[in-house]
Amino acid sequence: MPIQIRRLDATTLRAARTAGMIGTLLVLTACASPADIAVGTAQADIYARFGLPTHTCPLPDGGQRQIWSQQPNGQYAWALETNASGTVQSNEPVLTDASFQRLATGRWTPEQVVCAFGPPAEIGEVGLPSVRQTVWSYRYRQDHVWNSLMYVYFGNGDTVTRFHPGPDPRYEVKDGSWLR
Repeated sequence: MPIQIRRLDATTLRAARTAGMIGTLLVLTACASPADIAVGTAQADIYARFGLPTHTCPLPDGGQRQIWSQQPNGQYAWALETNASGTVQSNEPVLTDASFQRLATGRWTPEQVVCAFGPPAEIGEVGLPSVRQTVWSYRYRQDHVWNSLMYVYFGNGDTVTRFHPGPDPRYEVKDGSWLR
């Protein structure tokens, strides 16, 4: 039995191309993140595009520091600082090694940590009953490669005493299949 080849008319081809372009645009816009927000963007435009921030802190000049975070399951968060009129003044990724290094200087309270990095993925406790420390864990990509957690310790629950990265147990191979 001979195969019949059907030729598409110009209208059908245009419709197929248009559908393909719309699909491509949908895929590209689905990949948008707060990292793409430019300085000078109006706060209303950001809310329309990404919704409300995960956490907001007031700034001394009347503006706001706004955090869009993927915690508890994602590995990225962005901090946008807006002025009093609601225009973006700065945009930075905050779950990075360089950003976490800020914890090494000064005295950091839990309020300051959540304002700097957003809410943690997990909160736990470690230590002996007489010396308990609260630990906040942030999921992130250490060196932009490794699936990690940044552990932030609070002595007596009021200031950061230390911090360090470690592997994220969610990504550990438990059956030894990597050895084969």
